[in-house]
Amino acid sequence: MSAPTSPRIDQHPDLLALRAHSEETTATPTAQGVEALAFMCGVYLAASPWVVGFNGSTTLAITNLIAGAAFASLLGGFGSAYERTHAMSWAALCIAAWTIVAPWVVAGNVATTRAIVSNIIVGGVALLCSLALAGLGMSRSRR
Repeated sequence: MSAPTSPRIDQHPDLLALRAHSEETTATPTAQGVEALAFMCGVYLAASPWVVGFNGSTTLAITNLIAGAAFASLLGGFGSAYERTHAMSWAALCIAAWTIVAPWVVAGNVATTRAIVSNIIVGGVALLCSLALAGLGMSRSRR
């Protein structure tokens, strides 16, 4: 049996360039700041029913808890594993959009002023963070 003559896939020049690009992208203070803000948005979204005081609306409280945990976990690993998680910023974008419309979509009478204002603000900030994180990789690859 002979040894393979081609280099291993993890030594491929394109893969090495992608990893270097990923490390460069996540090492910037802007990317780290946006990632931290996005993680805090997810934590706040999960805790918002109890912070703002609409935890009596159980369907919206559970929706925010699940969406916040998913958002924080999606973007929490962004900095340490950008090459595998940058596509997840688009899923986070969907969660952020859901957060904005959730008070009107979930079942029950949950559309209180506090719930609507909280969800719109945190959803808008989360939407901007998701777009910024998705755009970081795309803008660097164009250069």
